[in-house]
Amino acid sequence: FKVIPLETAVKEGILFFAPEPKSPHGVDVCPCGNHIVVGGKLDPHVTVYSMEKILQAISKQDFEGKDPYGVPILRFDAVKEAQVEVGLGPLHTQWDNQGYAYTSLFLDSAVARWTMGDCKFKAPEQPWTLVQKIPVRYNIGHLATAEGDTVDPDGKYLVALNKWTVDNFLNVGPLLPQTFQLIDISRSGETAKVLYDMPIGIGEPHYAQIIKADKLKAWEVYPEVGWNPITQSKHPQAVTKGRVVRKGNTVEILMTAIRSHYEPERIEVRRGDRILWHITNLERTRDATHGFSLPVYNITASIEPGETVSLEFVADTPGTFPFYCTEFCSALHLEMAGYFLVRP
Repeated sequence: FKVIPLETAVKEGILFFAPEPKSPHGVDVCPCGNHIVVGGKLDPHVTVYSMEKILQAISKQDFEGKDPYGVPILRFDAVKEAQVEVGLGPLHTQWDNQGYAYTSLFLDSAVARWTMGDCKFKAPEQPWTLVQKIPVRYNIGHLATAEGDTVDPDGKYLVALNKWTVDNFLNVGPLLPQTFQLIDISRSGETAKVLYDMPIGIGEPHYAQIIKADKLKAWEVYPEVGWNPITQSKHPQAVTKGRVVRKGNTVEILMTAIRSHYEPERIEVRRGDRILWHITNLERTRDATHGFSLPVYNITASIEPGETVSLEFVADTPGTFPFYCTEFCSALHLEMAGYFLVRP
């Protein structure tokens, strides 16, 4: 993709800087699009910038100088709408449909609930006011409210994505669990409360989205046999009958998978051959996912109903090796296997 060089952006007048008091971290836009909220992780405030004021300052060339590369720096007081003292270590902000913003506080291990001003949603409290700090365990980074960074947030729940949980759960070793905490934000005022804690086994959870289930119109199976979910079109190597094609030292395996066998089941190649292995799952029922594993080459795949996947490797290890299905697919699951012969 094309990148606009810095000097071009400056020359064309499409890049400007706005000062932020201390170490800006999260930059989030409110649902109405009127304000940008910046969490300065070494500043107990969030800074709220007005989009209208930014455009006016650009139009009037209300700059306080330029950076070393010539980028104009907008005058801070000309673009600032408000600063709200929320607590220690503000990072990221989300919104609800009641006029509240929610900012994660890393050092305070809390979520700050504060009011917006000049927004399409109105909270009962005064604008730009801290209303509540909701303790979480511990050191929250990101957070997600229901559709909270869209133009139409839902406003009922918030999930805190916490980095470390020291004492909530039974210790099973040196690695501390990360934790999601579900918070009820459905009522106004100082009413938000934690409903549920869920430990997770991955490090430092980051961005997440909460979407209403009735908005998801997911396929149960792919539209047609041989679908490539990456290109959203039929895979060019999809087949309904398996075969092997050799072109020089390249061997293309066009395989099908259906309960409970692969076609072909026995494949013979020579050492050093380049292998292009395409597997099409012929199933048309939603629970008929097949797996594929060729352990000696550290190859594995999960193939959803109607999907075609492609694998590529060099057959550099001679011998006879089993391949088999790794997803329980039927009573004859253990029969779904074959052999890959690599001649020296």
